[in-house]
Amino acid sequence: MRRFTDYLVIDFMGGPRPWKLAWVINFQKAGTFVFLLALIAHYGNTSTAAWVYTAMQGSYGLVWILKDTAFPDPNWQRRITIGGGINAFLGVLGWYWVFGWLLVSGVSQPDYPLPDFAWFCLCISLCITGSAIMIAADAQKYFTLRVQKGLITDGMHRYVRHPNYLGEIMIYGSFAMMVWHWLPVVVLAWIWLGLFAVNMIMKEASMSRYPEWVAYRKRTWWLVPFVL
Repeated sequence: MRRFTDYLVIDFMGGPRPWKLAWVINFQKAGTFVFLLALIAHYGNTSTAAWVYTAMQGSYGLVWILKDTAFPDPNWQRRITIGGGINAFLGVLGWYWVFGWLLVSGVSQPDYPLPDFAWFCLCISLCITGSAIMIAADAQKYFTLRVQKGLITDGMHRYVRHPNYLGEIMIYGSFAMMVWHWLPVVVLAWIWLGLFAVNMIMKEASMSRYPEWVAYRKRTWWLVPFVL
């Protein structure tokens, strides 16, 4: 699965590699606020849900840009083909914009399980908490490995082995909850199982080379404390 997805977003169709994968990702992240505001203007949807969603996903995009500026992830610095860049945007990143379109355009007519004010509070809380977890985990990994190579077992990684993915799941889960439509559920299931889960499995295979891995694995959770 990893070889297949790498081919689609890194090597598809071969040829020159004019872009970094980070540039494609950052284009989508930085453009989210502008895209969502344009949707609000186009559809004339000034509902509270539309503005809350725009603030959530738009701000997350800016948070990502700040993170990439301060401590860029080496995995996103790979050069990719033109076909790979198009696939990365249309096959994965572009779907995140579809979430906002569903809500702002009115295609999705959410009937939330809780009163709107309570549901918005829950979604915003998940988004902010997930952003903090993701940022803290990525920062710890980046700066720790600059001075000492090896297995990271403290800080954000003390109880959960993949806190950065937990943060991302909380963030995009909050977007899906705001939209409250079946399509984001399908998209996220595909991304979480086909990309995130595969990456986590491969990361654990790599970490298993360290002598302290067995003890660390026994006392930590894969993703969610006391659950998974």
